[in-house]
Amino acid sequence: MRIAAVEAIPLAIPYTYGASGYTLGAQRAQVLDFCLVRVETDDGIVGWGDAFAYGSCTAVSAAVRDMVAPLAVGADAADIAGLSRRLQQALHIFGRYGITLHALSGLDIALWDIAGKAAGKSLAALVGGAPRRSVPAYASLLRYADAGLVATHAARAVAAGFAAIKLHEIDEAVIAAARAAVPAAVPLMFDVNCPWAPDEALSICSRLAAHRPHWVEEPVFPPEDFASLRRIRDAARVPLAAGENWCTAVQFAQALDARAVDIVQPSVTKVGGVTEFLRVLDLAREHGVRVAPHSPYFGPGALATLQLLTRIAEPAWFELFYLDAAASLFGDALRPAGGTMTIPQGPGLGCDPDPAVIARYRTDGSGAR
Repeated sequence: MRIAAVEAIPLAIPYTYGASGYTLGAQRAQVLDFCLVRVETDDGIVGWGDAFAYGSCTAVSAAVRDMVAPLAVGADAADIAGLSRRLQQALHIFGRYGITLHALSGLDIALWDIAGKAAGKSLAALVGGAPRRSVPAYASLLRYADAGLVATHAARAVAAGFAAIKLHEIDEAVIAAARAAVPAAVPLMFDVNCPWAPDEALSICSRLAAHRPHWVEEPVFPPEDFASLRRIRDAARVPLAAGENWCTAVQFAQALDARAVDIVQPSVTKVGGVTEFLRVLDLAREHGVRVAPHSPYFGPGALATLQLLTRIAEPAWFELFYLDAAASLFGDALRPAGGTMTIPQGPGLGCDPDPAVIARYRTDGSGAR
């Protein structure tokens, strides 16, 4: 079974979240950017992947098309780990991580989808996951930067049944408002997205301890400053989480050896796909560190995360971006019910994207297959 074609499919689906002004890089984030990766084998099996593309869809799509596809076509579709290694090595001159790995992640996810379809098994079954039908979700709120808005939406998410709430706020007064609106028994996490130098991060994290964070996520820039994370973890006495911006198991091994965090957060669309994600799970188990995947996605990466959560000991939470998208690629498959996500039971990732949604929101002018 050989790879016959690799295609990047860029999409942009509008969303609302109860405020405005959320930004990613140079862009005001008003749409969900997708770079779907469609892989077809010479015997006609189609797999779907997902390369991280928020705010960078044009660049990631070009990387899939111009860097990854020419090297992947003709390769053995079943040799996923071997191909991952060869392509990482072949493309390392363009940068080991970032967009290169995002593009490779999309290919890898699609190949695992193909492997499941070829075997007639779900990804969960392929990787030896527990026989779970559902997992609890936490509501990952976007940044409101407004005490009243964040309190309102946090309380609404609690009422909807989510297992926990995550903020993306950096203002302590806004965080305090959310904490006051969320019952003490409901875990509250603070994802601050690498805003502070180490000494400032230590000072602020020490103050945030008063708001009882379940974890503080990525307090330091750069995110791979493992020594500073370790210092903050030891001195601030708050649990630290990080990993959405670490690529490959190599960086996770370095972080775990440094005892930098309490929780690791691999992102399947960034880390190198399912292959590298599984290696991170093994490392976390060896070091006795909890895994909480980064997964604010609505494409195949979300389905892959749901499948992979079956390999993670309870509590295995799915991160759900708390927003309303104009369309869903998978119908109701990624809609929570009472704060719970159902794990699709079909082969591979569990279900395929809706071609009508692809056709409507595709941004490269090509027709859907």
